[in-house]
Amino acid sequence: MYNSYLEYSDWSIIEKDFRKDNHMSSESIFSLGNGIFGQRGNFEEDYSGNKLDGNYVGGIYYPDKTKVGWWKIGYPNYFARLVNCPSWIRLSIHINDEILDLNKVKKVNSFNKELNMKEGVLRRSFEVELNNGKIISVESERFISLKINEVGLLRYSISCLNSDCNITIKSFIDDEVSNVDSNWNENFLNTEEVLQNNDSTFIKSHVLKTDFKICSFSKSRIILDQENIPFDSNEKTDHLLKYNINKNQSLTIEKIGGYVSNFTCKTDLYEKSKQIINRGSELGYDNLFEYQKKLWSDIWEKSNIEISGDLKSQQGIRFNIFQLNQTYMGQNPDMNIGPKGFTGEKYGGGTYWDTEAYCFPFYLATKNTEVARNLLIYRYNQLDKALLNAKKLGFNHGAALYPMVTVNGEECHNEWEITFEEIHRNISIVMAINKYIDSTGDYTYMTTMGIEILVAIARFWAQRVSFSKKHNKYVILGVTGPNEYENNVNNNWYTNYGASWCLSYTLKNLKIIKERDLSKYESFSFDEKELELWKNIINNIYLPYSKKYKLYMQDDGFEDKELVHVDKIPKSERPLNQNWSWDRILRSPYIKQGDVIQGVYFFENDFSPEFIDNHFRFYEKYTVHESSLSASIHSVIASHINQIDKSYNYFLRSSRLDLDDYNNEVEQGLHITSMAGSWIALVEGFGGLKIDKNNISINPKIPKNWDRLKFNIFYKNQILKFEINSESIYVSGTNSNKIIIKNLSDKKLKYV
Repeated sequence: MYNSYLEYSDWSIIEKDFRKDNHMSSESIFSLGNGIFGQRGNFEEDYSGNKLDGNYVGGIYYPDKTKVGWWKIGYPNYFARLVNCPSWIRLSIHINDEILDLNKVKKVNSFNKELNMKEGVLRRSFEVELNNGKIISVESERFISLKINEVGLLRYSISCLNSDCNITIKSFIDDEVSNVDSNWNENFLNTEEVLQNNDSTFIKSHVLKTDFKICSFSKSRIILDQENIPFDSNEKTDHLLKYNINKNQSLTIEKIGGYVSNFTCKTDLYEKSKQIINRGSELGYDNLFEYQKKLWSDIWEKSNIEISGDLKSQQGIRFNIFQLNQTYMGQNPDMNIGPKGFTGEKYGGGTYWDTEAYCFPFYLATKNTEVARNLLIYRYNQLDKALLNAKKLGFNHGAALYPMVTVNGEECHNEWEITFEEIHRNISIVMAINKYIDSTGDYTYMTTMGIEILVAIARFWAQRVSFSKKHNKYVILGVTGPNEYENNVNNNWYTNYGASWCLSYTLKNLKIIKERDLSKYESFSFDEKELELWKNIINNIYLPYSKKYKLYMQDDGFEDKELVHVDKIPKSERPLNQNWSWDRILRSPYIKQGDVIQGVYFFENDFSPEFIDNHFRFYEKYTVHESSLSASIHSVIASHINQIDKSYNYFLRSSRLDLDDYNNEVEQGLHITSMAGSWIALVEGFGGLKIDKNNISINPKIPKNWDRLKFNIFYKNQILKFEINSESIYVSGTNSNKIIIKNLSDKKLKYV
């Protein structure tokens, strides 16, 4: 067991007993968000120990100048960083002139922290003895509102238990914040103006090097014996209360705070902030909390998964579903999903290929169709930048290369082997379009937007291939596949196969478009030579094959390596990226995450069960799973080849990656995009659910320690509910009896 300080619970994440060494990990795990902004699970009061006070607003970024030793033509100019915004939750509390700071108190008598995932609320309670002998207790509760997207709310109560106390509470917005993850240690945010009245504070900020503006705001009120108490002072940057409270008397402060930015608001930010505060105050804490519970109940109605008989797995999958919903809810097609969401700063705040490869199936199946469509609209709206990215690398004639990392369509990843070579990201975007059309039947996206993306990507692949006289085939040279422990290789199997598939899928849809809308088809100005080239590439793509192993090789040089199984690596040398030189890693056969296996997952319908089984068994022996994205896909394929125990172990690692801190790095933030992989492992793996061309099939194989598995999918404007046990599959929904589900298992399928 890794991170054993957290309690097992089906609907909550619970931390009992305060341990300083776990504090930053808990800040990540107890993060809150609503898809528009979010914050780490920081303490509201002062804390002098290790911490990362983090508050982040979607769409707002700082263009951190690229830092490389050798500049190469085509490098992006910047890496996009989430901006750490002023913290609206902050309180500073003195008891008889001693500051309340859990890092400095004499003794922590009790401590409990709970993230209630059913209601979307973070609660904390503790009792401490101060160095001055005062014993106090605190209860706090806060949430990021789903009703008013710009606000969060806090209720914080403090009591003196062993005597009367003199208490001073300063309620303020902390604008002395900075980002810990930056290339040049620059300030990202500049405070332009502080405005304050009797109970409210507004801080206007400007993100340097950009046009981004943010207004941070908060409004406070103090309650004693159910009566409001006025603040004693009206300082420039804070509100101050000095009061004497009796033994066992409770003093409560409520805050409403949050952010308005010009990314989403085109009117005056200060005036908009005042309107939002007024609206929040009129509704009040209790009413907004009731909305919170209702709206989270609606979310869980669509996305909840129940596992009977395995509390560890139950907690893990619910935590992942909860965090995915906190990160993105599809309100705005100009927003997307960063690898850390709003929980930390590593990897910046940009969109990776993770969105289409891992996250898209989750949102497609658990949200209204509009949400998944917005993720695809995001890519369509950035097609012009994808064309420009390809042009910078020397491509023309409408070729598009989507960025590996982006916030606005521009490439902003500053590692050459990623920026220039990991071109397989184009494949996952086409795959997401394919899944969307198959699942929803919404072909209007294809005719109005999708076909333009497909053609642009096809034109990229047609130019990126080379013709090899040696092989008499088309090859793709100098790439990095999903396995980032091999750079600048020739003929990565996944990339070559995926490129051919993209061309084939584009041709298939062009045929449909030509029949339905000839003018749309003609707008691409094809000549016969171009389309014939595509067909020729499809029929003659080179796929590296080993006659010795009778398997496709990951790339041209893989078979030349010293193929020593991963279990021969001493544990003291793992993880490799922290113990081996990069040169040694590149010369080794070890695979950071599934590469061929990623292709097997994407194109599974193309292969026989024997093909899948043989390739899985071979490549698993060399996979070190040092990417958070690896375990989930291995879990899916292991399920499909009836290695259920192995699949379960991979699933457990995927679903509890952060809760158990497998990578010993959760303090940097959660692995949001890999969380979606655990959902795929459960629904597509153990659940055996597959949607292909408007057909649903199911072939569940649940672990032996599970009594029952229940999950939902949103399919054709209704929620389909599946319940699976050892003998039967039950399906219910508004019109479930009208949907034909192909049962590929030995269990009885029943409509209820």
